[in-house]
Amino acid sequence: MKRTFILILLVCNYCSYQVKAAEKDSDRTYWTNLLYKISEPVLSNMSRGELVKNMQVEVSPTWDGRRTRVTYMEAFGRLMAGLAPWLNLPEDNTPEGKQRKQLTEWALKSYAYAVDPNSPDYLQWDKEGQALVDAAYVANSFLRAPKQLWEPLDEVTKKRYVEEFKKLRWVDPPYTNWLLFSAMIETFLMSIDEQYDAYRIHSAIRKIEEWYVGDGWYADGEHFAFDYYNSYVIQPMYVEVLEVLVAKNRMVKPETLDIARKRMQRYGIILERFISPEATFPVFGRSMTYRMGVFQPLALLSLNQQLPEELSEGQVRNALTSVMKRMFEVKGNFNEKGFLQLGFAGHQPNLADWYTNNGSLYLTSLTFLPLGLPANHSFWTTPAKEWTAQKAWSGEDFPRDHAIGF
Repeated sequence: MKRTFILILLVCNYCSYQVKAAEKDSDRTYWTNLLYKISEPVLSNMSRGELVKNMQVEVSPTWDGRRTRVTYMEAFGRLMAGLAPWLNLPEDNTPEGKQRKQLTEWALKSYAYAVDPNSPDYLQWDKEGQALVDAAYVANSFLRAPKQLWEPLDEVTKKRYVEEFKKLRWVDPPYTNWLLFSAMIETFLMSIDEQYDAYRIHSAIRKIEEWYVGDGWYADGEHFAFDYYNSYVIQPMYVEVLEVLVAKNRMVKPETLDIARKRMQRYGIILERFISPEATFPVFGRSMTYRMGVFQPLALLSLNQQLPEELSEGQVRNALTSVMKRMFEVKGNFNEKGFLQLGFAGHQPNLADWYTNNGSLYLTSLTFLPLGLPANHSFWTTPAKEWTAQKAWSGEDFPRDHAIGF
């Protein structure tokens, strides 16, 4: 009897160990721990007004000579746009919930310091046109998590953001993806019933439609360039702007949003097929130091539960997790204080473009958007499945590919 009891106890302990090990090694836990690692140096410092003091700034060897203070706004704005959906989940006492709670507390303090002229971490909202870009990511973060990140701010801080956003109208954006930065800011102002510039939204919508070249791809301006700016900016910001306009019944018809979503779904299919059986993806075009930001459209489609029927949640999660591990387990992605370093997989400063600093790199956080889905959502609980290239190169059946005609 005693021997049987001991055996049962050992089995129970083993099962408990297996459950804990499974939890420890789950895809979601890997994602949350990695995003926390990326976020902590920025937000823990900025929440104390010490980001400028402690962040080691690294700029491209071909840096164009702008004020390097733009680094801090790039790091904060881009990081928060990626973090927002995760922080939008309700509080709980799980290890992940404790991470979210800490990051939310730091973020709210950081938002306040960012617009406080008396703070050492008051961001550079003027002097450089670059401010328009990263203010748009800040506005995007508010749109993605209004109840957790915008509504809790005190009235003085809210007023300061509205003023800073409106002042950025001095920036005349070039006819590129920059039009969407203006549109995003004005759309956020619309969402909180502030005065907004309809022309800056309209001009962006018209140009993006003009620049559609087919099969899910937009040009970034008059001429098409084969790069990932459809991922970094164009597809997600265009769709999210249209979503607010349709919800507010302003400027566009729902059909316009439907078409934009279908184009992003097609682009998402292409992105998934770019992922090789070895969990790598093609390195081409500008801004490859933005790392996992390449997959923002797939992440946004997953968050909104709008993946095309060709892509299952299990294969998308498995593919993205595998790429993350392939990239971030290379040494050199982070410096000794934990901030991101210039590079793609490791420290590769010569890869950086003339406009790139290490604050720019926090755009990689935009692939973590599915963390806004709760842990019991099917995106996280469905079994991992092989992605398309794995099936293709192992002799398994896989779906034929075809272009779209709109």
